[in-house]
Amino acid sequence: MAVRKLVDGVYEVGAIDWDRKIFDDLIPLPDGTSYNSYIIFGKEKTALIDTVEPEKKEILLDNLKALGVKKIDYIISSHAEQDHSGSIPDVLKLYPDAKVVTNAKCKSFLKEFLLLKDDVFIEITDGEELSLGGKTLKFIFTPWVHWPETMSTYLIEDKVLFSCDFFGSHRAASHLFVENEHRVIVDAKRYYAEIMMPFRTQIKKNIEKIKQYDIKYIAPSHGPVYPNPEIIIKAYEGWISDKVENKVLIPYVSMHGSTKKIVEFLTDKFIEKNIEVVPINLTVADVGQIAMELVDTAGVIFASPYVLAGAHPSVVSTAYLANALRPKVKVASIVISYGWGGLGVKQIQEMLSNLKVDFIEPVMVKGYPKPADFEKLDSFVTEFSNKLKEKIS
Repeated sequence: MAVRKLVDGVYEVGAIDWDRKIFDDLIPLPDGTSYNSYIIFGKEKTALIDTVEPEKKEILLDNLKALGVKKIDYIISSHAEQDHSGSIPDVLKLYPDAKVVTNAKCKSFLKEFLLLKDDVFIEITDGEELSLGGKTLKFIFTPWVHWPETMSTYLIEDKVLFSCDFFGSHRAASHLFVENEHRVIVDAKRYYAEIMMPFRTQIKKNIEKIKQYDIKYIAPSHGPVYPNPEIIIKAYEGWISDKVENKVLIPYVSMHGSTKKIVEFLTDKFIEKNIEVVPINLTVADVGQIAMELVDTAGVIFASPYVLAGAHPSVVSTAYLANALRPKVKVASIVISYGWGGLGVKQIQEMLSNLKVDFIEPVMVKGYPKPADFEKLDSFVTEFSNKLKEKIS
């Protein structure tokens, strides 16, 4: 149990999850996470912004009791995903007179997910304000960060933006405010890469929207609060821009050493050309690492052996991930190590339909790479590098 003060009359009362290691049964959490919930005491009314993952509900309820909260008038639901909304029914049991304040889309989701009835809701519109007495909440619709119904709440008097998943990061930490800016930006980049990258056009519009406000603190629903909001806003502006780095990502699997030898050769050749290269062995990498590299890499080369006449399943799933994340990659290709043939190249290419890239002719290597294969790979690197230079300049 830990209640942490943000500003006068505003406290973080959510849960720190030190032990969670995976999110959505997909995303690794090397540093755990937090489910931030904020209580705001006005002179007349009290509002709770978001709740916590249902399995952590007792922490939230104990924190509210520890603060001596006798009544909650409003539960602001920023986003219907259960790590933020899942404990709303439990809060309503403890504070039965509370009303759930949200937008129409979020209301429809909450009715489906949590089986809430119409009479518990107050439906609000974009830009609407709600007075608590001396503290005024202004609702700012920020859709597609990362669901269509997500909204932020601006506390006008204290200049706090409660941004929900927007600007968040997965990190369990005892301190409420950012203490190591570099470290939290890395965490936030991983978070952005994993769930928000496909929506960068919409995110750009949302950033322009929130920049109209004088913001002293950004208080997300995961990770620490930013007392210097400019650092995370600038980071996001870089990630959503069209700018890419002179870098090549090579996700690969090697079953018997042939593909690894190819990747080592490619890596050395790109280094010789002063191009940053990031080979990632998919047998030991995590999804977040791959997603982070995709945020700003200019090129990607999928390297795979054939398995049962197709590309290795780990490479296929990585191609699927890249296609779903829609990164701003400019150049792509495939290298294959094979024994007796297959359809792996076509298989991977067809999975990259969302990528707006120039595609360099793949290289096929039969068996262990031989001098003639290294010559082809050398020419391949030259062609790939020239195309990178053309796209970046």
